[in-house]
Amino acid sequence: MPVTSVIVSEVAAMNEEQFQAEKLYYISLSAAKSMLQKGVIDEGVYAVIQANLFEKYHPISAVLLSGNRLT
Repeated sequence: MPVTSVIVSEVAAMNEEQFQAEKLYYISLSAAKSMLQKGVIDEGVYAVIQANLFEKYHPISAVLLSGNRLT
């Protein structure tokens, strides 16, 4: 007999402002990561950029993907 499990979760829709912030965060982070890979910046500078972008854009998905709590 097959066993199935139903996981119920509440997911709020992202508004346009949040979506734009998410987009800008990941675009900016991608540029910084590219500079890191090319040796233009080092890990320390990348970490500062990442922290500054996180503070500026408050990306919800980055928090969810990190495994840290939202509050």
